[in-house]
Amino acid sequence: MANITAAMVKELREITAAGMLDCKNALVENDGNMDAAIDYLRKKGLSKAAKKSDRIAAEGLVSAYIHGGRIGVLIEVNSETDFVAKNEEFQAFVKDLAMQVAAQNPKYIRPEDVPAEVLEKEKEILKAQALNEGKPEKIVDKMVEGRIKKYYDENCLICQSFIKNPDITIQDLLNEKIAKIGENLIIRRFSRYEVGEGIEKKVENFAEEVAKQINM
Repeated sequence: MANITAAMVKELREITAAGMLDCKNALVENDGNMDAAIDYLRKKGLSKAAKKSDRIAAEGLVSAYIHGGRIGVLIEVNSETDFVAKNEEFQAFVKDLAMQVAAQNPKYIRPEDVPAEVLEKEKEILKAQALNEGKPEKIVDKMVEGRIKKYYDENCLICQSFIKNPDITIQDLLNEKIAKIGENLIIRRFSRYEVGEGIEKKVENFAEEVAKQINM
């Protein structure tokens, strides 16, 4: 059996826009043969997402999700037609995305949405951390690159692991829905609200408070 590397999976994904797990399975099924893996994905309809990614999606749905009365999310996902926006599977997909935002609190949708100044500041912090850990300067830049990927994985919605199936990312899930539904789908924007967010809360030391009352 061929050794399926991450680079091979990445290359197949770039060619087909299929999900990471689907790409890996295709390579495993075809003993690492790239052309055969591409054909395999096409036969299963999993490479259709790439062909649809440039099509205009101006319809869609705005969905809301409230968790425990303390976290609320509004999210907009676009489709090409209003017909698809009324599709139960599409609506369930949008609801899953809203739940993902509520649970994982991403700051951005895609890595390219991260402002340049934010990214540069993060790189500076990560570089300083690596140097303080005593890492050789010649490998620090490579370490920072790896840690930036982790930053994307944690803070960008499409890079996050799907809460209902951690084996795939939100990008994988999106590609699968595009292939299955047959239209280009775009996660356009979201807003997340949490009770008390941004308000500085007074932290009381219970022991000190009791001592004050005893000494009054």
